[in-house]
Amino acid sequence: MSDHDEDFETGEVREAIAPEDAGDRVDAWLGKLWPDLSRSRVQGLIGAGKLSVDGAPVTHAKDKPRAGARYELVLPPPEPAAPQPEALPINVVFEDEHLIIVDKASGMAMHPAPGSMRGTLVNALLAHCGDSLSGIGGVARPGIVHRIDKDTTGLVVVAKHDAAHQGLAKLFAKHDLDRVYYAVTRGAPKERAATIENRLIRSTEDRRKYVVVRDPKSEAGKHAITQYWTIESFGRQPDVSAGHPAAALLECRLHTGRTHQIRAHLAHLGCPLIGDQLYGKQRAFKAEGPHAAEAAEAVAAFPRQALHAAVLGFVHPITGEELRFESALPADMDALLTALRRL
Repeated sequence: MSDHDEDFETGEVREAIAPEDAGDRVDAWLGKLWPDLSRSRVQGLIGAGKLSVDGAPVTHAKDKPRAGARYELVLPPPEPAAPQPEALPINVVFEDEHLIIVDKASGMAMHPAPGSMRGTLVNALLAHCGDSLSGIGGVARPGIVHRIDKDTTGLVVVAKHDAAHQGLAKLFAKHDLDRVYYAVTRGAPKERAATIENRLIRSTEDRRKYVVVRDPKSEAGKHAITQYWTIESFGRQPDVSAGHPAAALLECRLHTGRTHQIRAHLAHLGCPLIGDQLYGKQRAFKAEGPHAAEAAEAVAAFPRQALHAAVLGFVHPITGEELRFESALPADMDALLTALRRL
């Protein structure tokens, strides 16, 4: 370590020269070098762009350390232990004294996490609801019963008190809700409609991802069921027999609620979500037709996974009222579909 290694509690820059025997992975080496940082913490800092080697950013935790190279890790100052209220714009579609339903925008995480304690839905709800959020989720996740990814848009429900949280949690545990997502994919599933049922487990190659367990008899991972229907298909892929579609719009209905479930299932079928930087293979979009170039440009420019939580329906856990809400496709997905429909 160098003279830049300051007090960890105040924020710091750490530097180290990689020796010949540093190991096979940069995150493992740094975790051993600085025991006060867990390996997952190092991985998170790498993902946030806080690690560089000889001035260039390190983008993969599994990269092998380069012997003799200088590594610099920037540790941000510690965040407050509890999330702070922030007057952020949110689209509230329903609210009573028990719960609140929000149509979440892209780019807003559900709750604070290390290195990202601000700008989340929880921060916004603390400002909107004051202290009236369920405490079951813990200090960092008040009211949060279920989650959708930061860059996924659409409907989420949040509990305002513990009884509502417990009632909603039972509905989610029994999968006794109506949850429909719209997804725009590269390519299309071979079957226009089907149910995907298997087990999902965290990938050993990339801990951010979930993959299908290969052995159907294995009890590893978690049971996951996604039902889908092809609403539209667009264009044709060049050099593919039987004119396989270049893209598709799917309706996906969740029967379980696993992390990244739709993203992992569609990637497993060979038709990942357009814009999915984690599960989609980063190759050029190809299609036949006079407007193929414009469609390829729209696909390349799409900034997130093309996934939208469009329908949320359930029986109110306190009043017993049947609730059902629908959210229209956001403007970015609508524009993407407009370009694809020209194929």
